[in-house]
Formats: sequence, C-alpha cells, structure tokens
Amino acid sequence: MDLVVITKGNKYIVEDKKSRLLYTVKKKGFGNSKSVLLDASNYNLYTLLQTGEERKPSFVIVLNDATFMTISCKSLFLDPTIICKAKDMTFTLASKDRREFSILLDNDKKGSISTRISVSGDLQYDITVEDKIFDDYIPLFAVIIDKAFGAMNKQ
Repeated sequence: MDLVVITKGNKYIVEDKKSRLLYTVKKKGFGNSKSVLLDASNYNLYTLLQTGEERKPSFVIVLNDATFMTISCKSLFLDPTIICKAKDMTFTLASKDRREFSILLDNDKKGSISTRISVSGDLQYDITVEDKIFDDYIPLFAVIIDKAFGAMNKQ
C-alpha cells in the first residue's frame, strides 16, 4: 500500500497515490499533545497523545479509551530510531538520516517512510507498507516522525 501524508498547517491529510482522501489527523483542544485520526467520513479511529518532552518524545496511541500502542524515540541524532510497542507486536522505525525510515515489524522490513519537502515548503511523507500488515494506525507513524524530526528536517 502506498500513501502520502501531507502537512497542512495544524493537520495532516492522508491520501492514496490517486490523491483520494483516506484519513485526516487533527489536533484536538489547546496545546500540542493530542491529535485524532479520522477516516474519510470523520469517524474517530485513534487518538495520538504526546507523553514525553521534546528532547526524547514519547507517545501513546489510544483506541476505545485504552492504550493500544506505546511509542518511544530511542535516539534523535545517531541512528534515529522510534520503537512502537503494541500487545503482540513491535514496530521499529529506523533511519540513518532522519528522512528515510524503514518500517520493521519484529525486525523484518515491511515498508518505508520517506520525507520530502513540498513546493510550499511543508513536509510530506511517502509511506510504502506491505498490504497484509497495513492497519489504520500506520499513517500515525508519519505524524510521529514529523513531531519528532520535522523541525530538524525543515532546516
């Protein structure tokens, strides 16, 4: 599956390669810590909460008022790595340059996330992931990368 995550102000638009809207990620309330993943009909699928400070950001993904996945940034500079742990699986988002990330599921490569700068200067994320492991929360990985590394990648 191929997706494009486009940053637009304080929200993210997730489209397929044919530019069809699949999801929207919007900040909820005041502050920067809570975002919701909505499908194309504005149904709330997941909530992303930032739980750690900006030096080593950490997050949780909430599903039906329960923590579904915990996310921690292991390194921001040398071998940037984000670990995403759910009940029965562990995703690792691994990079060498903070722009090109491999998506590893239990240490097997299942996809990638590439960072691009659009004509307007905003960041875009191209996600390629195997169809059999795709789930609605996968676009949140690009949002997490943007929150952790976006400011550095714009420079």
